[in-house]
Amino acid sequence: MPPSSSVLRSISSQAIRRKLSQSLLAKQAIRTNNPLIFQNNVAANLFPRNVSAGIERCMTTSPPHQTRSKSTAPMADELENEDEETTPSLASIANKIDMEEKEQNEVKLDNNTDETVRDFTSDKSKSGTPSPWAVFDAWGAGADIVQPLTKEEESNLSKDAVRIPFSEMERSTLPDETDILKTYEHLLRRKSSVHFGYPYNLMFNHEELYEFMKFSINNLGDPFVTSNYGVHSRQFECAVIDFFAKLWKIPEDEYWGYITTCGTEGNLHGILLARERHPDGILYSSKETHYSVFKAARYYRMDAKAIPTLPMGEIDYDALAQEISKNRDRPVIINVNIGTTVKGAVDNLDRILRILKMLNVPRERFHIHCDGALFAMMMPFVDFAPEVSFRKPIDSIAVSGHKMLGCPMPCGIALTRKGLVKEVEQHIDYLNSVDTTIMGSRNGQAALYLWYSLRKKGINGIKRDVVHCMETAAYLRDKITDAGLSCRLNDLSSTVVLERPMDDELVKRWQLACEGDIAHVVVMPNVTRQKIDKFVEELVECKNKYGRMKPLRDDSPLVQLTCTSWGGKFVDPVMNFKGE
Repeated sequence: MPPSSSVLRSISSQAIRRKLSQSLLAKQAIRTNNPLIFQNNVAANLFPRNVSAGIERCMTTSPPHQTRSKSTAPMADELENEDEETTPSLASIANKIDMEEKEQNEVKLDNNTDETVRDFTSDKSKSGTPSPWAVFDAWGAGADIVQPLTKEEESNLSKDAVRIPFSEMERSTLPDETDILKTYEHLLRRKSSVHFGYPYNLMFNHEELYEFMKFSINNLGDPFVTSNYGVHSRQFECAVIDFFAKLWKIPEDEYWGYITTCGTEGNLHGILLARERHPDGILYSSKETHYSVFKAARYYRMDAKAIPTLPMGEIDYDALAQEISKNRDRPVIINVNIGTTVKGAVDNLDRILRILKMLNVPRERFHIHCDGALFAMMMPFVDFAPEVSFRKPIDSIAVSGHKMLGCPMPCGIALTRKGLVKEVEQHIDYLNSVDTTIMGSRNGQAALYLWYSLRKKGINGIKRDVVHCMETAAYLRDKITDAGLSCRLNDLSSTVVLERPMDDELVKRWQLACEGDIAHVVVMPNVTRQKIDKFVEELVECKNKYGRMKPLRDDSPLVQLTCTSWGGKFVDPVMNFKGE
């Protein structure tokens, strides 16, 4: 029997819309996933009573293109048992609502926005539960290359278009905010789809956390000492710190850490602890160290020495030993790079510790900080890689959170031995907490996002990300080398170093990071072989049209790529000064 009018009246229009919209999403999913059902027109007999059962079970198959929805459709056998008499009245309501919404929203459609997302989820039983696995890409960063903006769209993001008006008359001359933001989304999708030069994982999905963006979550003060401000995420921050403490093997009662704004803040904090412990110490770090380390030395008025590097980017161990030996009367502060900025080189921690032992530097006279940046989070998941952990005499580690895990805001993790923090700790009455961090107010959203990523990925998910990056980096190196261009890849790295392309437009389009006559690509989970093939194709076109980069000098970074210590096959740069 059809539902009576009194029953329909007892259901709010909003509830009807919600149920019917779920029904229509389910229909669309069936049309997409099961052509046979669509051809037999069984989908037309769908009605809301079955949707509740459908959203609780996952489809057994997933298509290459899937409508963005957290629910899934009813199964075919449920459709066949449907009560046919109920269908017409609810279907007619659904059609009416569809027509109304189509008329209201028609002018707001963004033709440049893809309304479907590719299903990269390896476990098809989880198709209805979005998660930030490396194989799932919510925004298309790992999918096809998005087309550039049109001239009209570019005008929406001009300096004049985005200015903030001071009057309604001035506002009337500017593009609508909605149009500006739609254009900006298109720009971000485009830039994310051709992002090669910087170490950011752009494949993540945090849709489940969007509700929390309406809260001002602030973890001000120490993460382990709750302040009077109650809108915080300390429990999530502490869980993240606990995870990394276990990953880097420091006993439960011996560590302290916090979630930073970025890797730079982590370096500033680690070196501050070293300076407080050894006020007259000298900071030693390689010349290929990230700029933030020597920035810290300037901030803290520390003596610092930039040690030469080997061709592959590691610190020159003999030169380091000589410099320490010259200054035996002063404490030693060493920054160990777990992946340099340009070449991704990892300093040999064990060799550095042997140098300190050989020079008879006692434990209380040195502080070792590890700039983990990208690779300290990857190294524990690389088979047979050297161990970097607190089981060795190191004192602090800083790593970026948004690089390997993927996060919409820059963030990082600083971890150290608990006793060192007492050197900088101060109680703040205003906070009812202690001041132990570089920043005062701290982004509680970052802690929540990192916690979510770690929980969803798990150890296996991170391992899968790392394996993808390492294997895909080797694929890129081989493709560039086979194309007749100079290219190198360190053993413990996903950073592929190559001769700088002669076309600056290509450099800008692929967002390559350059240093002198070399450039690099940092292979992250969003870098696919399909994109690599396209990138190498453009490199070859650039080489054929503009020629190849010549070394800028006889000891330039490009010339250093010729060193045999890298190993493997290699294409010499043009006009190799070492051969003349």
